[in-house]
Amino acid sequence: MSVALVWVMSPKTEVCAGFGVVDLLGCRSLDSSRSAARGRSSNYYARVKRSSMQNWNPRCYNVERKKRNRFPVVSSMIATPVGEMAISSEQKVYDVVFKQVALVSRQLRSGGDLDVKPDIALPGTLGLLSEAYDRCGEVCAEYAKTFYLGTLLMTPERRRAIWAIYVWCRRTDELVDGPNASHITPTALDRWESRLEDLFQGRPFDMLDAALSDTVTKFPIDIQPFKDMIEGMRMDLKKSRYKNFDELYLYCYYVAGTVGLMSVPIMGIAPESKATTESVYNAALALGIANQLTNILRDVGEDASRGRVYLPQDELTQAGLSDEDIFAGRVTEKWRDFMKKQIKRARMFFDDAEKGVAELSSASRWPVWASLLLYRQILDEIEANDYNNFTKRAYVSKAKKILALPFAYGKSLVSPSKLAAGLAKA
Repeated sequence: MSVALVWVMSPKTEVCAGFGVVDLLGCRSLDSSRSAARGRSSNYYARVKRSSMQNWNPRCYNVERKKRNRFPVVSSMIATPVGEMAISSEQKVYDVVFKQVALVSRQLRSGGDLDVKPDIALPGTLGLLSEAYDRCGEVCAEYAKTFYLGTLLMTPERRRAIWAIYVWCRRTDELVDGPNASHITPTALDRWESRLEDLFQGRPFDMLDAALSDTVTKFPIDIQPFKDMIEGMRMDLKKSRYKNFDELYLYCYYVAGTVGLMSVPIMGIAPESKATTESVYNAALALGIANQLTNILRDVGEDASRGRVYLPQDELTQAGLSDEDIFAGRVTEKWRDFMKKQIKRARMFFDDAEKGVAELSSASRWPVWASLLLYRQILDEIEANDYNNFTKRAYVSKAKKILALPFAYGKSLVSPSKLAAGLAKA
């Protein structure tokens, strides 16, 4: 299953070699290696201390729009078969969102902006760090060319940090979706998570880890979204069906929405923005969900060939469809009607995402707008293929990508104040 890198770009348009991760995780224990890494780089970086989370009274992000927009409100509580009340996926996700908002809001209150902290490293390590970031940039340029071009408009500190996050996310995705995925076990993912914890404690295992380890000391980034992404990889190892959209929503958050939470502190919020930090995170999360839903709709045939169906089972049943219809690859009127509803929902999340892009720092908007506009066009291509996502892969042509870039750049020039004025007139 392809994973969408939210405010970044899809890391899975091509498959890379895995950056040596499988050698470390799939074939031998990391215990001795991690101990050695601790010895080499103990206290390698000063870790930013986090104070306790503040209480928040946010609005829940509904899976469907509110009734006034012709979509029902989905409760944040779900009754279990034995009558107990369980927290829904959206509430679980927002428990994480609130914590990220608290971290960023504290930073904004203390400094007025998401200022980058200076390099804090042992003597002689700054050159190695520069080399680590450069390598991350090379990976980003190779596998996410359009996004990479957009990052060149960002400040050097933010640009390098986004590259580091991109590489970590790609490496994580490659564990279960790359050429060596068959060698990955739950134990290997546990080791990858332990390695992540070491990284956040200033004990990077390798050069690419070192870039992210340095990044998390400079920006108010919490470890939970990174752990949640790994949890999404665990789901891919053990789960191939999703009984309803609530389950699918949680999966989409794990593998894509998490990147938005990682990236907002780096992208930065425009000083003139009047939006709440929470609303910007909501938009980042919505873009992640939209991108991943688009991946799912684009890759139905490819996933079916591997015995996977990333579509809500209850909605398939309501449409008079089953897994057998998907495995047979039949494009029927029932399938077209089903796909129209799925595409409509994905576009709803794109609409919600657009509300937050203009609130980002001006230098960060272009790559995000480019990601949003290009991914959204994949839905148009599915429609153009007459909803045949079994044997035809929907993709945006190079010509359309080139045309989208100046349009995305133009939208990136719209400041929050101008956007608010335009919405008020509308």
